[in-house]
Amino acid sequence: MRHYAILKLLLAAFFLYFAWPVIPEAILGIERMFWMGWLIFFLLVVGANLATMLQITEPPIMEQNRQLERETLND
Repeated sequence: MRHYAILKLLLAAFFLYFAWPVIPEAILGIERMFWMGWLIFFLLVVGANLATMLQITEPPIMEQNRQLERETLND
């Protein structure tokens, strides 16, 4: 289910596209802390989705393929 990871990366890039021009305008300390926290969260999202795409980690359970197996009785 790598397409979910690609969609999440595209969404994160879309948010960064709109946030990037506003980040240098941060003057107050609280604004800088907010943008620093936002960028750290962005990097975590990008890193997790890249790890999923490169199959370094298992995707979340919700996104894993389910293989239905037929149960048989072997008596």
